[in-house]
Amino acid sequence: MTNLDKLAERLTRKVARSASRRSMLSLIGGAIAGSGAIPLLPVSRAYASPGSEPEPVNPQTTGNLQDPGDPTTCEYWRYCAIDGFLCSCCGGSTTACPPGTEMSPITWIGTCINPADKRAYIISYNDCCGKSSCGRCECNRNEGDRPMVRPQATNDINWCLGTESTVYNCSTAIVLGEALEKPR
Repeated sequence: MTNLDKLAERLTRKVARSASRRSMLSLIGGAIAGSGAIPLLPVSRAYASPGSEPEPVNPQTTGNLQDPGDPTTCEYWRYCAIDGFLCSCCGGSTTACPPGTEMSPITWIGTCINPADKRAYIISYNDCCGKSSCGRCECNRNEGDRPMVRPQATNDINWCLGTESTVYNCSTAIVLGEALEKPR
């Protein structure tokens, strides 16, 4: 016999002296069941291959002094109640969907303060639908978010209803008008 055979025989005899058949079957069964759970472990596949990391988005400006900020950042004033990927980073803008997607006619709304004039404005958040998620500039701000009992004021719903495809791509932030003060 070769040395490898002798080593294998010694290990097998040692295991046979210290373990019963039932315990060995339970170990083997546990290993098989455990190996089946490996694909369920969380794995970041977004940056799995080299070069698949999204390019950084260059800072932008609206060019309007009454609309200050960078629409490619989550801190932009219109995004106070947004939840999703910013269309301004995905080939669209704050008011337009990227090419190949369509704007959902169903929206949620929020009220945001414009730092330029310190006034509150009603913002309509429209989802752009039809392509898979853009995956760039994710923003989740829940200022003024309401529970699901008021669905028109929550951002936790896929609003791609009423479109040909319910696949979400990104979200826009359209100013509808100035918010009126509450009557006294």
